[in-house]
Amino acid sequence: MLIAGFPAGAWGTNCYLVAPAAGEECVIIDPGHQAAQGVEDAVKKHRLKPVAVVLTHGHIDHVASVVPVCGAHGVPAWIHPEDRYMMSDPAKAIGRSLGQQLMGDLTVGEPDDVKELSDGAALQLAGMEFSVDHAPGHTKGSVTFRMPEQADIPPVFFSGDLLFAGSIGRTDLPGGDHAEILKSLARVCLPLEDSTVVLSGHGPQTTIGRERATNPFLREVAAGLGDGSSAAPRRGM
Repeated sequence: MLIAGFPAGAWGTNCYLVAPAAGEECVIIDPGHQAAQGVEDAVKKHRLKPVAVVLTHGHIDHVASVVPVCGAHGVPAWIHPEDRYMMSDPAKAIGRSLGQQLMGDLTVGEPDDVKELSDGAALQLAGMEFSVDHAPGHTKGSVTFRMPEQADIPPVFFSGDLLFAGSIGRTDLPGGDHAEILKSLARVCLPLEDSTVVLSGHGPQTTIGRERATNPFLREVAAGLGDGSSAAPRRGM
């Protein structure tokens, strides 16, 4: 399997291209702010043919390049219905005052073909399977994508802004809910195998085992202690 990832734009949002191998069809995950050129560079370098864009949530730092990327390759974008409005009205998702400061001259909107994700769905794309888990808390429509273990490759978990190396997503923007993100961590992350590779929306890759042992939020949730209100900083827009 090939996974080509790069941080894009002002928020350093990780965009990923996933394919069975170089020279084959691929899926693009979270083409955010200023990600379009990086996507084209990766497509050319690895001789890939995009067949879909899938989105972990609707914040502008994860969806800003959806329209140009989908348009360039004639592919659909998949998003949870509770976050779909964010593609056309991103300022509403982060608050009007903050949105006006951050949006600048960004052109937003939906691509021509939008498909909606549902909890428990198994997407068959580019010859690969992506299991979808609805994981609200950072936004109402946040989702994660799981890929099963393959030969000598451990399971892969695209966590979006649910789980980061050492932290979790912020919950202080419209649609965020601290209690909900703790429930999502317990329901979606804790059952995963320790060997599962975590590729998040921001920052370096990690593993579930490492986060189970060191992430203060995940440790509190796993132990059933407190309310998960660790003083550790949170990340994401």
